[in-house]
Amino acid sequence: MSERARCEELAKSSSFYRKVYSEIEEVGWESLRRLGGDLTLFSFHILDKKGRAHVLELQLHRDYPKSPPSLSSDVPYMFTLEWSTTSRLKDVMHQFQKHLDSLQEFWSVMDDIDKSLCVVDAKQPSRASPIRRIRAGKDCNIIAHINFNDPKSLPECRFVGPEPISVNNLHMIWRRNSKKWSKEKSFPENLECILATELPKALGLQVEDDPQQVECGICYAQFLPTDEELGARSGTRTDYTCENISCNKSFHSLCLTDWLRSITTTRQSFDVLFGNCPYCSDPVAVKINNMNKID
Repeated sequence: MSERARCEELAKSSSFYRKVYSEIEEVGWESLRRLGGDLTLFSFHILDKKGRAHVLELQLHRDYPKSPPSLSSDVPYMFTLEWSTTSRLKDVMHQFQKHLDSLQEFWSVMDDIDKSLCVVDAKQPSRASPIRRIRAGKDCNIIAHINFNDPKSLPECRFVGPEPISVNNLHMIWRRNSKKWSKEKSFPENLECILATELPKALGLQVEDDPQQVECGICYAQFLPTDEELGARSGTRTDYTCENISCNKSFHSLCLTDWLRSITTTRQSFDVLFGNCPYCSDPVAVKINNMNKID
């Protein structure tokens, strides 16, 4: 039995199902991607102005339409749904389409990065992620955080790699030349202008060599340096793993806390830093006292 036929059959049994059936018809069955057994969970497939595919998932509550549906999608942030008891699913779709329109410039910048520069990642980044890890050379990568509200503005950038000298040199050049950033130029052009170097070009997504991902996702080394200042942590392995199973990226807590402290959206509560994974943007939390030197 097709999704439409099943929904039509259920519509005969209650006013709730009849309402859901009629509202899906208004949106269009061709847009329906998935439909839950009780018609309270479903998703629609939508194309934006540039032909990018998006999926909007909706969860209806039993007092619908008194309560608005819960929404989720592959966007960097969800819009505030305008809702009343007379609203319908087609109104949700209309508002979501407007939200997609507002993010076109952001996604155009991200697509330009992916097509023009050597982006290193374990998988294709989602449309929700404002972060890209860009190869800057043999010994250094750039982790760029693009502002989705102003994507052509100067991004937050973190320089990481196994060679401190190379990393520090690029960081110093970035700080010295960052005022040269221009919204009239593309992201790749700006990056090469500020760093005064030609960056490696896109060669497709680069997959990490180690399938176990034991290397730190920030410094790209399995072990911390052997250094007296690190105390008992000197030479230790990665000790933090992102809980998102589709990411599962490993880090040294020392490296992750440095990354979190460099991001303005990171929050601190007592001895814990709360922020987002540099790769999948899922929430992460690291105890600051884990970072302290151990004598």
